[in-house]
Amino acid sequence: MNLAEQALPYIRAISPYQPGKPITELAREMGIPVERIVKLASNENPLGMSPQAREAVDKAIAGIERYPDQFDLVAKIAARGKVDAKQVVLGNGSNDVLDLAARVFLAPGRSAVFAQYAFAVYPLATLSAGAELIAAPARDYGHDLAAMRAAIRPDTRLVWIANPNNPTGNFLPYAEVRAFLETVPREVVVVLDEAYNDYLPPTDRVDAAGWIEDFPNLVICRTFSKIYGLAGLRVGYALAAPAVADLMNRVRQPFNVNNLALAAAVAALDDDAFLAASYQQNRSGMAQIIAGLDSFGLEYIAPHGNFVTFKLSDAAAVNQRLLRQGVIVRPLGGYGLPDWLRVTIGTTAENSRFLEALGQALSMASGC
Repeated sequence: MNLAEQALPYIRAISPYQPGKPITELAREMGIPVERIVKLASNENPLGMSPQAREAVDKAIAGIERYPDQFDLVAKIAARGKVDAKQVVLGNGSNDVLDLAARVFLAPGRSAVFAQYAFAVYPLATLSAGAELIAAPARDYGHDLAAMRAAIRPDTRLVWIANPNNPTGNFLPYAEVRAFLETVPREVVVVLDEAYNDYLPPTDRVDAAGWIEDFPNLVICRTFSKIYGLAGLRVGYALAAPAVADLMNRVRQPFNVNNLALAAAVAALDDDAFLAASYQQNRSGMAQIIAGLDSFGLEYIAPHGNFVTFKLSDAAAVNQRLLRQGVIVRPLGGYGLPDWLRVTIGTTAENSRFLEALGQALSMASGC
């Protein structure tokens, strides 16, 4: 008997998450020196991590033999979000928090709604809980909230919303999100994933944490992996009504965020200069990438995060040509977008390297 056949059918049916290609993997495959490779595939912060966070990690190593204490980070997040500490749930990255929400509210016989072309972890979290996944058709590659509301069934217990959306970069004005919440049955949890919220212009931002009192079925997820530059340390969090957060903390692993990540996140929250520099680098880099794509006459989706998704007639071939030049971007065939690539905003030099490599790849495609 095949032992794998003893696993639950809905687990065996899951397609594994495909991350962006690591630099070391491309170096092994193509024999390109690591220092010659530019990775713009995983929406990481090109400035690295906050200097204050780095200093905090160095100090925290001295206590690495001790189990983690989440108190300080929970307290700081609560104060920043103007919520009670009982409303905070920490995760080993925001993916962990998404999975916690699914484990609490989903099961066989229940369903969850998400948008076509939305983050791949939503289907993974839904299916791993044994629930049925309902994909609402997209509108201009982004969330169609009317279609998502229409897709909610009596057995639906969770709705996933990414704002801005990954991998397309679309943004929903917060007034539309709040209007959507007004129509959702209160027994249906709405997970609002704000991983890229820090890249929005201040005029577009809304502190949705203040909505939880009005909508106790709202769960807000945020991460330290993007603008804070802590992707490798894996720390994210959720803000929710106390009763919901309590349930999520019941299924959370007791020490799911390690000492170094906790120390780094606490310090990163106070490094306003680094956050401002990261935001400005993203704005200028975005303009640089868009100008380059415009010069090539390529179609792209209006971006609102730290990446741009653009269309090509031969995306897979162009991606391979970029890889041979040591430039890693993200192909989106797994998202049902085989003609699109996603490029992360890098440093000015990295962006220039990408545009130069893209130009060569396009020239090869045209036979010039």
